[in-house]
Amino acid sequence: MADEGLSPHRRDPIKSSVGNVAAHRRRQHAVTVGKERREALMRTKRLCRVGVSGDADVPLDSDMIIDEEQSILEDQTTTAVEELKLAVAYRGKGVMQKRVIALRDLRRLLSRSEYPPVEAGLKAGVVHLLVQCLSFGSPDEQLLEAAWCLTNIAAGKPEETKALLPALPLLIAHLGEKSSLPVAEQCAWALGNVAGEGEELRNVLLSQGALPPLAKMILPNKGSTVRTAAWALSNLIKGPDPKAATELVRIDGVLDAILQHLRKADDELATEVAWVVVYLSALSNVATSMLVKSDLLQLLVERLATSNSLQLLIPVLRSLGNLVASDAHTTNAVLVAGHEITGNVVAALIKCLKSEHRVLKKESTWVLSNIAAGSVEHKQLIYSSEAVPLLLRLLSTAPFDIRKEVAYVLGCLPGFIDLVRSADTEAARLGLQFMELVLRGMPNGDGPKLVEREDGIDAMERFQFHENEDLRNMANELVDKYFGEDYGLDE
Repeated sequence: MADEGLSPHRRDPIKSSVGNVAAHRRRQHAVTVGKERREALMRTKRLCRVGVSGDADVPLDSDMIIDEEQSILEDQTTTAVEELKLAVAYRGKGVMQKRVIALRDLRRLLSRSEYPPVEAGLKAGVVHLLVQCLSFGSPDEQLLEAAWCLTNIAAGKPEETKALLPALPLLIAHLGEKSSLPVAEQCAWALGNVAGEGEELRNVLLSQGALPPLAKMILPNKGSTVRTAAWALSNLIKGPDPKAATELVRIDGVLDAILQHLRKADDELATEVAWVVVYLSALSNVATSMLVKSDLLQLLVERLATSNSLQLLIPVLRSLGNLVASDAHTTNAVLVAGHEITGNVVAALIKCLKSEHRVLKKESTWVLSNIAAGSVEHKQLIYSSEAVPLLLRLLSTAPFDIRKEVAYVLGCLPGFIDLVRSADTEAARLGLQFMELVLRGMPNGDGPKLVEREDGIDAMERFQFHENEDLRNMANELVDKYFGEDYGLDE
């Protein structure tokens, strides 16, 4: 449904000439994206089965007994926590080795099942022990094992994630430059799981200063470390409050790092960085303005045109759609008729429309609807491209969710009818051409009904005695062909 006070053909979310409305709609879409990711892409929380160093100290298959009885796992976990309690209290020879062994045994149990026995560990008092094991001055192996345990606890149910509150300050502290990269990355993973739980815990992390050190972790090109930090950042800034997104983009070096990773990184890293861009462009007008002034659009289009990774193409399309869903000034800066980048955007979207992946068809159609809701020049971009016949074909053959998105593009019909009423003859010609496409191409013969419902007949009849012969003939032929004497008799 359209927002109150907006023209009824505006969809949610699309661009608007009113900046705050556009920002509100992008934020709504960002929240929706977050829910979709949680349910469909399993990105919000991640169980850690193999350590951030990339190696497991036992073969993975023997460390994952998926069908083991849950009650046995719970008993073993309770015992492991008791062993850790003894190791933490121990003050004799070999104390560090004793702690690491106890932590490793517990970590294996928390990594073994699809549903780790977190509740049993919490009842046995594991969080307090793990916090002690995170104390500064501890060896990296101990810190890594403790952070790994906390990572998998944070991947649990909401109440289990919230149990980590006492550990958050230390997890954040270990993101600093004094920590080894494996320890910092594992702590970032744990914090990403916490941030993925929801707005309440995100706000706690932000108030405790998690954003700046996480942001610094994406500045170098350190492979998995940057990837994990970018994923955690996307969870941390995803709203609905734009403050964190605005703060992130203003941190020195962050924008340059995002552009560098999108330009050079492998698809996996680029995917995580692209999700950061999704939330920056969805939530923050400041971020959107900075992104538009950079060469981000060119990089997104290049990725869209060259990558075959579905996981990467989805956030790239979302980011692109957010940029063209901004205020009119920003959108005009992004898409200028006749410019090479504009042609490349449309060409890349057409490539996605032709894809076999339904999600790419749906996402690219959403981007096109944002473009079609813009100026006369933007409407002309859509009309004069291969996109329209593809959309009309999808409207007849695609599954319902894609047809609904296609209908949103064609649902810009009232905007085209407004063009028919304008004094500009070229704008009026474009409006009539688009109306002809709708009249001819809508499935089940629904085109005439749609045009009539939007007062399109009245708009065309204004040309009955128009001085421009081409427009007069075009309008009269459409009225005669689709609204002649037999129109409506079958009803």
